[in-house]
Amino acid sequence: MKAEKVYFTNQEGLQLSGQLQKPVGQKIKAYALFAHCFTCGKDLKAVRNLSESLNQKNIAVLRFDFSGLGQSEGDFASTNFSTNINDLLSAAQFMAGNNMAPEILIGHSLGGSAVLMVADKIPSVKAVATIGAPSEAEHVKHLFQPHLNTILEEGDAEVNIGGRPFVIKKQFLHDLEGHAVQKSISKWRKRGLLVMHSPQDTIVGIENAREIYEAAHHPKSYISLDGADHLLSKSADSEYVGLLIASWANRYLAADEKHSIPKGESQVIAQIDEEPFITRISANNFGFIADEPEEMGGQNLGPSPYDLVSAGLAACTAMTMQLYARHKKFPLEGAKVEVNYEHDHASDAKDCVTGEAKKGLFHRKISLQGPLDEKQKARILSIANKCPVHKSLEKGTNISTEISD
Repeated sequence: MKAEKVYFTNQEGLQLSGQLQKPVGQKIKAYALFAHCFTCGKDLKAVRNLSESLNQKNIAVLRFDFSGLGQSEGDFASTNFSTNINDLLSAAQFMAGNNMAPEILIGHSLGGSAVLMVADKIPSVKAVATIGAPSEAEHVKHLFQPHLNTILEEGDAEVNIGGRPFVIKKQFLHDLEGHAVQKSISKWRKRGLLVMHSPQDTIVGIENAREIYEAAHHPKSYISLDGADHLLSKSADSEYVGLLIASWANRYLAADEKHSIPKGESQVIAQIDEEPFITRISANNFGFIADEPEEMGGQNLGPSPYDLVSAGLAACTAMTMQLYARHKKFPLEGAKVEVNYEHDHASDAKDCVTGEAKKGLFHRKISLQGPLDEKQKARILSIANKCPVHKSLEKGTNISTEISD
């Protein structure tokens, strides 16, 4: 997966640090905005795993540190649930301003409560998923219950959360009281909600999931994360959660005809729109994207045209060798075909304009597996040169072109 550092400014003028994690080699289907748990951060292993699972389903994820945490600016002791909410809104605004408006909101623990509060304030959001979220923000008070009197009487106290010291101020407690999460959820319309919670969660009890679910209007869903702990410490749990969210959210993401696989009766169809080089391809009803490398002005979201020709030669060579070996009952157990096309990409692009043609070179390297003798290897190698794609490339092929409606 591809992750890039991003920075944006919140409403207080503080610079917040984030990671934009994108799928590699695939067109992005949608963008998700992730809110981490109380005192956690964007780099928690579970968050990375979850994001990678979403990437597998072509969903890009922005995860960032709330102000005062991780690599973001600010003093944690001066933050509260309200600043978390404002940070989320700033993140959504940043995404929208960069053509990646979030359609999915995901929140873990208190981050889940935060996304429930902001969902109706972000027009692009179509689906919201919570993981182990409290039904009210005040629930977080139990983490520093022994220090509550000190905080209220003296104004602040240092508390230990997850093995790390944090200063909690009185203003934090008062701010929690000013937010009604369930009331906010009840105002939603036309947004999907997925509530995910483990019955074994010892930090945020399962009753919170019921309260969130009951407060929401349909469409809403609940999934039990049986066996998982609150922080999704097991990689299998966080990866599973990411895949579940991606599959569930797909129902609420509008079908994008612009980026769908082209339809038609021909064996291969290539369709391009206004985006430079990105070409949607249907080959015998198998869909994928072709693109150019970044040095040629593309985004490297898929194989280049030369990559596809090389792939065709490699696949045809491997199939032809296997077919011949089976026919001759040779003990061929496997084969690997590597193909490199030697060419100057920039010169080739220029040749498209001048009309001049240069003869390139496909360099093919073949390795054979199995107890083959030298004579058998030589026969298989000779038959490799007879694969149909090889012969078409070597002899040249006539191409007819016509304009269609």
